[in-house]
Amino acid sequence: MKQMFTPAKIKEDFPIFKKVMRGGNRLVYLDSGATSQKPFAVLDAERDFYENHNAAVHRGAHLLAEEASLAYEGAREVLAEFINAQSDEVIFTKSATESINAIAYSFGNSLPNSRFALKPGDRIVVSELEHHANLIPWQQLAKRTGAELVWFSIDDDGRLDLSDIKNVISETTKIVAITHQSNVLGTIVPLDSIVDRAHAVGAVVVLDACQSAPHFAIDVKTLGIDFLAFSGHKALGPTGVGILWGRAQYLNEMEPFLTGGSMIESVTMTEAKWAPAPKKFEAGVPNMAQAIGLAAAVKYLTKLGMNNVAQHERELTAYALDKFAALQGVKVIGPKDNVNRGSVISFTMDGIHPHDVGQVLDQYGVAVRTGHHCAWPLMKKLGLVGTTRASFYIYNDEADVDALIASIGEAQKYFKV
Repeated sequence: MKQMFTPAKIKEDFPIFKKVMRGGNRLVYLDSGATSQKPFAVLDAERDFYENHNAAVHRGAHLLAEEASLAYEGAREVLAEFINAQSDEVIFTKSATESINAIAYSFGNSLPNSRFALKPGDRIVVSELEHHANLIPWQQLAKRTGAELVWFSIDDDGRLDLSDIKNVISETTKIVAITHQSNVLGTIVPLDSIVDRAHAVGAVVVLDACQSAPHFAIDVKTLGIDFLAFSGHKALGPTGVGILWGRAQYLNEMEPFLTGGSMIESVTMTEAKWAPAPKKFEAGVPNMAQAIGLAAAVKYLTKLGMNNVAQHERELTAYALDKFAALQGVKVIGPKDNVNRGSVISFTMDGIHPHDVGQVLDQYGVAVRTGHHCAWPLMKKLGLVGTTRASFYIYNDEADVDALIASIGEAQKYFKV
């Protein structure tokens, strides 16, 4: 396999790969879909902030406060460039889950004459691929407002069935909230027709980019979407920080979902006037060090080149799919080819529960995810209690895939299947 860069070299930037696992095995980390590992650059950026610049941003006139504010807003500019957005369109949250909830609560707080207000008869569209984080907030919004929640189904290959798109995204649709890439099946959703149809009926498009932004280049202008969310910890960054991007005109029309300090322009004892976005959506002292750490992560990815990242993962996934195709008693769930799919492979094993698979693999240093992957409706559609999921990233290589395949064989021997 032609390497765009060398994962073995990249591993040297991640201290956790020095860890010795059970049985003296090396760490074969195949769970980046849940959370990625962190390079020295990210750890150093957070440490440097706390050691040299720690102060509450946008507060105080002293040197530390000035340095902290410059670093925090500099991080915002880095993230904006990463997705080709304007810096005042990028909001720091604590997670992608909070970002999506922020949109849902803001819409729910809208005045009746707002373009974002929902009422009985309006429609919210999702899909059967959704992670709970991009499903439950819309379920709850529908219940609070009386709106109707409908969804795109998946076909036998685990891809969205868009054959009835005009009826699903009807004239009454106000919101289309869709994943960019399935965290379970790796399916990459074709957005063009969805975005075109949504905008044709006046709906806004919310994109869950948790499984895409860390793995291939994202350009919000080219995608044509209206809102985007992704989490920092899946993109080499710290936990406790997420991104909410929205079109500037929409952000400044929307109601805040949290209120308090820093998000106001003026306050009396009876009234408050909100500051413009992004401050309007960042009440309280923000997650400063985490935002700066995420900016360091994005710089690391940008230096590698997101097209190189994507190419490496495509080639590694193709290698892994070929290996899986040769296994007996093992079934890949979702797309079997490497077309419009990401570096996630979920599988089942005849006669072995996914949790048992994960425990055996762990004995060989292979870390995978098992269970329903926060996608219960999808599991029910597939008729499964769960799957074992391997997810690849920049620090994985063919040797890691080979270790996975070998450990699967050991699981079959252990359970005598």
